[in-house]
Amino acid sequence: MNAPLLPVLATAAEDATMSVTPRINDVALCAPGEVLPLEELRERAWGELLRQRAVAVGLLPARGVAIAPALDAEAHAAIDALLEREVTTPEPDEAACRRHYEANRRRFIEGQALHVRHILFAVTPRVDVHALTRRAEQALLELLRPDTPPGRFEEMAAELSNCPSGAQGGDLGWIGPADCAPELANELFYQHDSAVALGVHPRLVRTRFGLHIVRVMGRRPGKLLPFETVRTRIERDLTLRARAVALRHYLQRLAAEARITGIDLGETGSLLVQ
Repeated sequence: MNAPLLPVLATAAEDATMSVTPRINDVALCAPGEVLPLEELRERAWGELLRQRAVAVGLLPARGVAIAPALDAEAHAAIDALLEREVTTPEPDEAACRRHYEANRRRFIEGQALHVRHILFAVTPRVDVHALTRRAEQALLELLRPDTPPGRFEEMAAELSNCPSGAQGGDLGWIGPADCAPELANELFYQHDSAVALGVHPRLVRTRFGLHIVRVMGRRPGKLLPFETVRTRIERDLTLRARAVALRHYLQRLAAEARITGIDLGETGSLLVQ
């Protein structure tokens, strides 16, 4: 387990201002006067919960501490051993793997590609997202009109797009699922209506970069890989998912059994355990 041990996806990016020193079982998470961002404070809290559990089961030597110590190599090794001992991950059987395969057949197509143009409305720190969304929706509605003249998409890409491809009419060329943002890949390749006819995609696509209007110019369907070819990959993916769920439940139990003061650890569903 590499540091940082437990990055937590915090719901706020602001500093934690505390009138009560945050503690896990009477161990302070920070020194007097120390102020940490909420994300870092929560990360430290989850790490301290695990360290204390490792001490409780004899994987780390007991020592009196007033402030949570930094997790060194010995602590990381002990926590790895703790999780190996106390967190059980169920292994997927063939039936579960086949169900996953049938429910996600589009994700096992090899060689599929789309020729795509797009218009990017980038979301930046100072942008008015509501106004940006309204402008993007207006542009999409214009492009979806049956009387939209040929070449209008390319004109609007040059006028509006925050992507360098706007100079080429928004042309991204031929792309596969691995060539674009995961949100875009999911929308264009993996949804039930992904195999729609060519043309302007009927809804805005939201990614980490902003809002996209997408036009599909060409399509290469690819070939569905047989179950036997992808079974190992499916087993790995399902095992990782099961492991994440088991770890989340384990951490939730540790938190429920601990005395936690001065900090809200947030929703357990927001944890990303590495």
